[in-house]
Amino acid sequence: MRRLASSTAFEKLETRRTLAKTKRFRPGEEVAQPHHLVLLPKGAKPVSVALKPWEEFAWRTFGGFVQAHYKENQDLEDNLLRAHIKLRPEEYLALAWLNTTIAAIAAVAMGAIFSIVFLAVLLKAAILVVIIVFALFAILPALFVYAYYFGLPGLSKGRPAGVAKKRGKLVDKRITGAMSFVSAMASADVPVDVIFKELSKQPVYGEVAKEAEWITRDTELLGVDILTAIRNAAGRSPSAKFQDFLQGVVTTSTSGGQLKPYFLMKAEQFEKEDRLEMRKRMETLGMLAESFVTVVVAFPLFLVVIMAIMALISKTQSGFVLQLLYVVVGLMIPISQFGFIFVIWNMEQEV
Repeated sequence: MRRLASSTAFEKLETRRTLAKTKRFRPGEEVAQPHHLVLLPKGAKPVSVALKPWEEFAWRTFGGFVQAHYKENQDLEDNLLRAHIKLRPEEYLALAWLNTTIAAIAAVAMGAIFSIVFLAVLLKAAILVVIIVFALFAILPALFVYAYYFGLPGLSKGRPAGVAKKRGKLVDKRITGAMSFVSAMASADVPVDVIFKELSKQPVYGEVAKEAEWITRDTELLGVDILTAIRNAAGRSPSAKFQDFLQGVVTTSTSGGQLKPYFLMKAEQFEKEDRLEMRKRMETLGMLAESFVTVVVAFPLFLVVIMAIMALISKTQSGFVLQLLYVVVGLMIPISQFGFIFVIWNMEQEV
């Protein structure tokens, strides 16, 4: 281990005593704080997060524009922190504006080529049709990219909020196993800071381990006390369950309670919630299975049989009935099957 600073608490006390003796220190007057001592493993080097080449190009291109028009956005800062996107708000906005601008230019070029060359020259379409197609090609892609980065009022909050929400779900998936680990460590009378440090070394717990890693970073590298580090982690965590757990740790510690019973209680609580959630999913899967049999199997079968009989009996509308039959067999049945497959696959991913 190597020492990064030379001042000690003893030197701070001596400074106060010296100033008091020389009558230069008065009650309530602040004294310059000494440097904090930080111990790092031998051979450790500071890590700097550098911008990627594209992000650096975006900052050089739109950095001045963003700095001139940027207004403090606490929601954006919080979402970037919860999503673990290692960009400052200004850098993120510069990247967003660059990608949106490129998407708009590409969309306008593609729209002009398609509408003028293909519709106006080759197909001789009406001028109104050409304008409508050009507007759709020019607006929709740029609007999609803008919504992806910036969000739309009432619909979405942009990429940072989406990534943070996804991380929150990943934390909720692993939190039950992580609480079992924490309760087992607490049963052995392991200190709280050591518990989170050991939890951060367990990659099997996924995003929960990363949240614990940030707590360990605050305590060992930044010199923050463990309760303040846990309180800060609760404020930046994207998972409501993990926030509630960390706030409970702070409340129990500050009120003089025992953490070991609290950890055991939270582990049992999360296990019960997982059982209830699993039961709900099983009931939902049962309902989907019944709906699949009714909507995708039985109903199309009866519909195809009825329409085939109608095509044989009818002499005037047989062509129309056959077209509807093609639509049912070629579109409705495959789309409904893929829809059920997607819903079940999405539920499996959440589990």
